[in-house]
Amino acid sequence: MDSSREQFRSRLGFILIAAGCAVGIGNVWRFPYIVGQYGGAWFVLIYLFFLLILGIPLLTVELAIGRASRASIAKCYENLEQPNTYWHHNKWWQLSGNYILMSFYGIITGWMLYYFFTFATASVPEHLPKEVAQQNFGAILENPATLFCCMATVVAFAFMIVALGVVKGIERFTKPLMLLLLGLLIFMALRSATLDGFAEGVSFYLKPDFSKLENNLGEAIWAAMGQAFFTLSTGMGGIAIFGSYMSEKHRLLNEALFIAGLDTVVALLSGFVIFPACFTYGIAPDAGPNLLFVTMTMVFSNMQFGNFWGALFFLFMLIAAVSTLITVFECIIAANLELFKVDRKKAVLINFGVILLLAIFPVLGFNVLSDVAIIGPGTGITDFCDFLISNNILPIGSLVFVLFITSKSGMGWLNYIKEANKGDGFALSPKLFFYFRYILTLIIAVILVIGYKVVIDRW
Repeated sequence: MDSSREQFRSRLGFILIAAGCAVGIGNVWRFPYIVGQYGGAWFVLIYLFFLLILGIPLLTVELAIGRASRASIAKCYENLEQPNTYWHHNKWWQLSGNYILMSFYGIITGWMLYYFFTFATASVPEHLPKEVAQQNFGAILENPATLFCCMATVVAFAFMIVALGVVKGIERFTKPLMLLLLGLLIFMALRSATLDGFAEGVSFYLKPDFSKLENNLGEAIWAAMGQAFFTLSTGMGGIAIFGSYMSEKHRLLNEALFIAGLDTVVALLSGFVIFPACFTYGIAPDAGPNLLFVTMTMVFSNMQFGNFWGALFFLFMLIAAVSTLITVFECIIAANLELFKVDRKKAVLINFGVILLLAIFPVLGFNVLSDVAIIGPGTGITDFCDFLISNNILPIGSLVFVLFITSKSGMGWLNYIKEANKGDGFALSPKLFFYFRYILTLIIAVILVIGYKVVIDRW
């Protein structure tokens, strides 16, 4: 283990950066939408339940593996497993998940950059019709050069920060970016309270409505379970890498609670920004990309000083997406440093080229290769990449991590408990072994199976 490994200078820096890995685009549009769709406050309670029994334990597992090994996904197994075992072979497909994720996530982040500059330059006309907003978004997707340039810009920015190192780069820049994100979100949520549709929007969003649950309770439970699992991005080593840079002053349950809490606050506040605006201007909230790039564009075009508010909103979205890029890129670069013993800047340059090459197919999947449907009708290359991550690598990776800390041939349960309970804060009980070994793994297995069923039902 590397005792000279860099460590974050402050606890706040670690929490904000680890939360940055969890906070992403899905928090901002998907979470508010499914809350409104599945019973408002009832769904939030179900979600928080699964966050406590699933998300937070998985965070402690990955943080413990990272801190105990002081290594990335490339070497964490080797540093903790028993001699002559084979846990370390998992690193290859888990590391590949980070590359697959970045091959399309950078493209979506590029959309945020495009819309931010569109609003910042006051290029969005007033009272934009829905058809025109849809045409504008479609025109972006049909232009591979625009998609590629926007993607390359945000990827280059994120890699530049990673190239500076953990303290001088990631902590120095990501901490103020995350604080700016929170500041913008709180400001815009407070501003929503002045809109005419605030009460109606919040009622749609959070008013308990059991009628939305009674006919879809199973579907709502699955949605809450999936959101609690996927929102924290465990299973690919993204959380473990920042665990490897944290101090031993605080117990891991405390840190997991802070990370999950911050992630949930961002998700909840996003609904206070989106729904009052939609109801104020009589625009029904939609799911998916339409909510951000069509519906919200229409909303801001109807507001007084709409270009200003639109620029703030997409700046907030851009920061949320870039924070994820930075954290995943660090996982990739740290693994390259440990595997190939190369200089950080050299690793950054090589992987910048690799990510640009990998992004070519997802970029073309929106236009030239738009007729390619790998996992069912109406899907594309990006949907397939997302399927590989969301339905395979994240759940299977999390399952492997839990089995690793509960197996005698892996890290071992008592070693996990010892690592998790270093420092001040709430302690994890050794008596939780049965829960982790059997209940937690069963929940993850259920998520994995249902995820496949959803894909099969598309055909």
